Amino acid sequence: MKKRALIIIDVQNDFCKGGSLEVPNANDIIGIINDIKTTKYFHATILTQDYHPANHISFASNHKDNPPLFQIKKLNDGTDQVMWPDHCVQGTHGVEFHSELIINENDIIVHKGMNELIDSYSGFYDNQYKQKTELDNVLKKNEINQVFICGLALDVCVKATALDAIKLGYETFLILNACRGIGKEEEAIKEMKENGVVILTDHSI
Repeated sequence: MKKRALIIIDVQNDFCKGGSLEVPNANDIIGIINDIKTTKYFHATILTQDYHPANHISFASNHKDNPPLFQIKKLNDGTDQVMWPDHCVQGTHGVEFHSELIINENDIIVHKGMNELIDSYSGFYDNQYKQKTELDNVLKKNEINQVFICGLALDVCVKATALDAIKLGYETFLILNACRGIGKEEEAIKEMKENGVVILTDHSI
């Protein structure tokens, strides 16, 4: 039996219009996601939430050498890290889900990015695969075998989540018109397709 889950990636204030790490046209997908939630059936709905401590290593402001934003800095452990503006800090307005996004009582929220020393794009793992989030456990508990992924940003956290879902054995679908990216969307879509992710729109669910 096919049991499917909707996974909504990081539709948070800091990634939406006016946020510190605004994804272009991010707000356009909120209505689409709401329509998907209200007109399509899923056995589980999960929302990932970037949930950083203020001293997170990916924030340029936490480095004494003042690295330029959006550039790669090599960390002391040899890891290449993109320097981001402060975003989705625990306890701030920016970390909260956008107010127009419908969140139901049974929706499950999975936090990511809580380890200040490692960045986390995927909803399943940190970027170094040292720690798992609760997402895989939630899906297995609900006996999910199909995942439909949407949200922000297509070429960063959405892509990472979709690729990890494939690695973990889930039949994985990307809802393309319910995602927005930050400039490398075509490359991301190509990589996902090559790894077995099925690309569709909400009309095909």
